[in-house]
Amino acid sequence: MDNKTTKEKVTPRGAYPHVKVVGDFIFVSGTSSRRADNTIAGVDIIDEMGTKRLNIETQTREVLQNIDKNLQTVGASLKDVVDVSTFLVNMNDFAGYNKAYAEFFDKKTGPTRTTVAVHQLPHPDLVVEIKVTAYKKQN
Repeated sequence: MDNKTTKEKVTPRGAYPHVKVVGDFIFVSGTSSRRADNTIAGVDIIDEMGTKRLNIETQTREVLQNIDKNLQTVGASLKDVVDVSTFLVNMNDFAGYNKAYAEFFDKKTGPTRTTVAVHQLPHPDLVVEIKVTAYKKQN
């Protein structure tokens, strides 16, 4: 991973915040694998014709890392997440998504989760978007 793109902040593509704190709850807007330089993680060019392979595992990891960065801006982390909503463009990607997701959350102690299929996401190279709710006692 390029340190430059992982440390820079991704800006919202609309009139909404990435993170909103309400009392002890933290809401993180739907997040993709888009990087600060507007490239998208998990898009692999596989031949000289420019054919793309959209890698669900890479995109899922990047999404969760982006969410963690957004949570850190308000003093929280993925450990504070209590609920996850995931949107997959293709439910055939569920196994790869689930595999990458398990690198971040434990089956017994992790957040509740809902995963649904959607027709499309805001960019044709995106195959997953995730939004979360976290809970952290505010001082």
